[in-house]
Amino acid sequence: MSTLTPAAPRNTGSARSGSATALNGGRPPRRGKTRMDPTRNNTAAGLAAWLLALLFAAPVVWMILTSFHSETDAATNPPSIAANLTLDAYREFFGETSGVSPWPALINSATASILSTVLVLVLAIPAAYALSIRPVKKWTDVMFFFLSTKMMPVVAAILPLYLFARTVGALDNIWFLILMYTSMNLPIAVWMMRSFLAEVPVEMLEAAQIDGANLLLTLRKIIAPVAMPGIAATALICFIFSWNELLLARVLTGVVAGTAPVFLTGFVSGQGLFLAKVCAAAVVISLPVLFAGFAAQDKLVQGLSLGAVK
Repeated sequence: MSTLTPAAPRNTGSARSGSATALNGGRPPRRGKTRMDPTRNNTAAGLAAWLLALLFAAPVVWMILTSFHSETDAATNPPSIAANLTLDAYREFFGETSGVSPWPALINSATASILSTVLVLVLAIPAAYALSIRPVKKWTDVMFFFLSTKMMPVVAAILPLYLFARTVGALDNIWFLILMYTSMNLPIAVWMMRSFLAEVPVEMLEAAQIDGANLLLTLRKIIAPVAMPGIAATALICFIFSWNELLLARVLTGVVAGTAPVFLTGFVSGQGLFLAKVCAAAVVISLPVLFAGFAAQDKLVQGLSLGAVK
């Protein structure tokens, strides 16, 4: 009676490696490339981001520090970092020593910026609705027309605007400046709002239409809540552009309707020292924009990233 002996185990690994070696012409198979550590990449990207942030923030920090120095210390070359701090520049800006109050200029800037932003949104949202959700014929030509209005430099239109304002008696008028700011920001607002409204689900609009909602009710109850991040981003950008605008305000306004940037340029003189006063004025005038940005930063990020990821 014959005995059964167990079969020797097969070395499949060596057989596979041998066959792979034979297929590669006697060379051992290539191994895959070693992946880089993602933690190291994130650390390097974080450090690079911090360095860029510090680089962009350095001029702002220097401006704030200079505003607390005296004019003599601010004008030294190289500037004195360890100089004594003082509030003289802010006292002069607020008129305690100069006798000129900045509040009329700040109120004019706030009025022109807020009202022009509201008008831009009132006009841009229906226009963007017609160009995205209910597109009109040849809507690409309409969008190109809006874009073409931003191609002409403002300097080229200053003289005709000045002559027109002088003819109709609109010089140094805050309402004419609001109209100019509205026309200046309307094209970019339409472009931004069109991209935001294009992300509104069509099913929601069809459901509202079936329920009998008219256009105004659809814009107010359906589109506005969904596109609120985009509306907030558009409003903030239009407000910043209007608040920082100088050329139109410098030419078209004077004593009555002068804005904050125009008031700031009044501290620059050909004689005497003015660097600390200009820095103090720039810090104060920048605060409303910074406060508005911090207040709407979550909506701003959502609005600017809306539609970036499908």
